[in-house]
Amino acid sequence: MRVIELRDDWSLDKLVAAERPDPVPGPGQALLRIRAASLNYRDWLLVRGGYGRAAGRLPLIPISDGVGEVLAVGPGVTRVAPGQRVCPAMFQGWHAGALPEEAYDRILGGPLDGVMAELMVVPAADLVAVPEHMSDAEAATLPCAGLTAWSAVVAQGALRPGERVLVLGTGGVALFALLFAKLCGAVVTVTSSSDEKLERARALGADHRINYRAVPDWGKAARALSGGVDLVVETGGGATLGESLRALRPGGRISLMGVLSGDRMDARLSAVVMRQVRIQGITVGPRSDFEAMVRACAVHRLRPPVDAVYGFEELRPALEHLASQRHFGKVCLAF
Repeated sequence: MRVIELRDDWSLDKLVAAERPDPVPGPGQALLRIRAASLNYRDWLLVRGGYGRAAGRLPLIPISDGVGEVLAVGPGVTRVAPGQRVCPAMFQGWHAGALPEEAYDRILGGPLDGVMAELMVVPAADLVAVPEHMSDAEAATLPCAGLTAWSAVVAQGALRPGERVLVLGTGGVALFALLFAKLCGAVVTVTSSSDEKLERARALGADHRINYRAVPDWGKAARALSGGVDLVVETGGGATLGESLRALRPGGRISLMGVLSGDRMDARLSAVVMRQVRIQGITVGPRSDFEAMVRACAVHRLRPPVDAVYGFEELRPALEHLASQRHFGKVCLAF
């Protein structure tokens, strides 16, 4: 089978096409033909050495998110059947409940081999059937970006109808969060540095839009628009957290999953304490939440925005497009 693997060093220059033996499913496993993959910022960091020893050993097949067709199953498998279209969970073995202690040893795309392979063997317990109405590229966006947004808004964010949500940016997680918040009946404000992207967010349902370059105190502006935000989907990190706190009403909450602007907090703790703010860290989610998200997507026929689709051997330009931040929605690859 064909694969794209990272050899010798953590660098874009070390991404190469290669051949590996076709895998065979054992007991409890399923063999997938991967049909599409979707990129996350984590993938860009990982191939360039941003995760250090936590990324695993080389050679490594990168990229955590993909969708495939079940070709065959091993003995004892009843959860999936040949012909089904499924996504492997990004965190293998996390089926329900709290994040397991060993979860970071079981991530696809590093330290475990990822989805940039024509064929892949996965434990059947770590597979989730995808909505029939989605294309392969759309379905491939679900395991990380989709589930992270679902956790931020629904599973951990506990959003209620009529609440006010602030979503930072127009990347994959942010746009999923916008769509899920609107499904919940929320009033949503979106930030971006691009008026064009803000207009596209309006078409997806954003009620209010703020260009954070034109309005540097965007947290204050978001608070004025809404009377105080109930929930912030915080994809920025250290440099944006202070403004996110300014946007909140007393007793508001922040779903924090992004470190794009830095992983060190520079915010007034008094704003957290005196205003009784809750900050919830978000790390993807378990299979049980993945399945709940898929049901919601199927009922509402939700279609995540896909910005661009590259070919199998175009992983490097796809990653460079992701890093450019010119995209609106997800960057994918079709096999």
